Amino acid sequence: MWYYMSGINANRNILRTHLPPKTRREMKASMGDERRAWHLAFVCLLLAAVAAAESTPIAKLDCQDRCGNVSIPYPFGTTTDCYLNEDFYIACNSTHYDPPRAFLRRSNIEVTNITVEGKLWIMQFIARDCYNKSGSPVSSKTPSITLSKFRVSDTDNKFVAIGCDTKATIQGVQDDKAGYTSGCISKCDSIDYVDNFTCSGIGCCQTSIAKDVRYFDITVRSYHNHKGIWDFNPCSYGFVVEENSFNFSSNYLRDLQNVTMMPMVLDWFIGNETCETIKTKSSDDVCQGDSTCYNVDNGSGYRCKCLDGYQGDPYLPNGCQGLGVGITVLIAGSTWSYWAFKKWKLIKLKHKFFRQNGGLMLQQELSRRDSSTETAKIFSAEELETATNNYDESRIIGRGGYGTVYKGTLSDGRTVAIKKSQVVDESQIDQFINEVVVLSQINHRNVVKLLGCCLETEVPLLVYEFITNGTLFEHIHNKSKASSLTFETRLRIAAETAGVLSYLHSSASIPIIHRDVKSTNILLDDSYTAKVSDFGASRLVPLDQAGISTVVQGTLGYLDPEYLQTSQLTEKSDVYSFAVVLLELLTGQKALCFERLEEDRNLAMYFISALKEDRLVQILEKCVVDEAKIEMVEEIGSLARRCLRVKGEERPTMKEVAMELEGLRMMLEHHPWVNNDESRLEETEYLLGEPSLKIGSNSGMNNVTYDSITDHIILQVGHGR
Repeated sequence: MWYYMSGINANRNILRTHLPPKTRREMKASMGDERRAWHLAFVCLLLAAVAAAESTPIAKLDCQDRCGNVSIPYPFGTTTDCYLNEDFYIACNSTHYDPPRAFLRRSNIEVTNITVEGKLWIMQFIARDCYNKSGSPVSSKTPSITLSKFRVSDTDNKFVAIGCDTKATIQGVQDDKAGYTSGCISKCDSIDYVDNFTCSGIGCCQTSIAKDVRYFDITVRSYHNHKGIWDFNPCSYGFVVEENSFNFSSNYLRDLQNVTMMPMVLDWFIGNETCETIKTKSSDDVCQGDSTCYNVDNGSGYRCKCLDGYQGDPYLPNGCQGLGVGITVLIAGSTWSYWAFKKWKLIKLKHKFFRQNGGLMLQQELSRRDSSTETAKIFSAEELETATNNYDESRIIGRGGYGTVYKGTLSDGRTVAIKKSQVVDESQIDQFINEVVVLSQINHRNVVKLLGCCLETEVPLLVYEFITNGTLFEHIHNKSKASSLTFETRLRIAAETAGVLSYLHSSASIPIIHRDVKSTNILLDDSYTAKVSDFGASRLVPLDQAGISTVVQGTLGYLDPEYLQTSQLTEKSDVYSFAVVLLELLTGQKALCFERLEEDRNLAMYFISALKEDRLVQILEKCVVDEAKIEMVEEIGSLARRCLRVKGEERPTMKEVAMELEGLRMMLEHHPWVNNDESRLEETEYLLGEPSLKIGSNSGMNNVTYDSITDHIILQVGHGR
């Protein structure tokens, strides 16, 4: 439930409610901080006005120092006698643009920023190569740039290629030397393998720019005309871009076709001679007043800079002015006031998010609970920033559909997993709030424990116990790890996972449908105990309803086809998804794999086809074939097949599935069905003896017999329903 309030008056109204005393004290303190911050902000505005009055000029006298939103410092200028020479002419086009736009010389190269330190930002076109769904080309663009004087910055830019079927090449000329060629290749079969915020070679690759480049052109090509990946990536792209302004997103694979240009940085400099040469020709030195000359690294000229203790434009007479005591005090005061203002804004923003995310209501709820029982903690934003080293990239341990997970260390030494949203929108906020609500209903040893949350950020953060051994997906599909998963361990993991889902459906105070059961959402601890996680998509089901109508959500390969067609979410949707995980454990195959034939890409269909053609053994994982008796594998296969029935009503419940798997696991533990010699098999058959008790029928339920010799119950699994 959303809880909206705003402003100091709203805060006063809150104080009249029945909040805990500690919360009221914190609210009063925050309002005092807000009043003090307003005074500081007023001082900051006065200081800023004084600073503006004393600011130094950046253009020659009577010359235009701006073009639209771009400042034009000398040696650049927009009219005759206002720039040093033709290389520094800026064409300010106010005829076709409002506000006006700046262009370099008489070209179509748009300038967006200029600094006296030798940097010039421009917009450069993107190379592209696009195809339609059938693989026919629909559009292509090969941009180039030629600079008469300046150079492409090798320290600020990168050459980037984007696409999953892409070869991109940049060809250039270094000064007046021979040309050079560089580039990179990016190929991928599925968007699932593409990571956001990293240009690592999958979906996005990058390489450095050479020094002294004044000309280049870019070409992009496709290997297979984007066939097979067109739905999420119809084009290949290549461009030079300022490294600090580019942050890769997997959305670019589809949406970059709507973007035509990217920002790029040029290095500018004066003349073609060094400072040493200029000193012998004092009439040619453009460094003015209290400034000095220095040689450039990228190019063949020099630049000017103000001496230490001075600031301004070193190319103007008296452009460098000393920083006196008054200026120092002004800067210090402005900095302090700005910091105070920013802190006030941060405090206000945190309170806004805290209220918006239901923090006040959550505090009231926690205050009503018994203090002797452990409850979820409300963490501050600072606590979690410290725990993750300000969410350093090296702390990322996983990314999923609902967020990024960081490894953190709390002040008390506990290692935790902190889930932070990747995309800030209302649906993400709903997912996080939903996860808190759902997990508050769950108390199970095979469910990842929620330790608390942080509500001071735009999207709430969730703090979990840290599970040490990664995801089940990694252990199944990583060859070096898969060898550690014996058949017995695989069966136990399946039984534990089924037990959790049975608990959610049947034993939780309010029934819960997980809605995103898959091997990446099942974690393993050091003893390979299953821990079900990621309840962001889960739904609570009212006790008087069999299912709920929702927008279809889940992961392809695991998604219940009936739910996909009807949008009716039921407990049987989890049954279907679990069956796919069970097949992953048995076969070692991925739920959706484009390396298999088209009709076999879906693991569920691949499995059913193998059953019909009596070649189940051929698709099983090696350890399953080596360690398990074929009769037991067939029992598990029969169970999986029933769970994969198209009609949900014909599938068993998770409680029935959990009972069957637990029965098979007990049977394996006490009477191992393994591929041993005939004498061992005969001995086992002899020990089983004659059954003295039978329960069940051929309806697909378990048959139960009591063995007087071993003093335990044996579950004999029947076929079909």
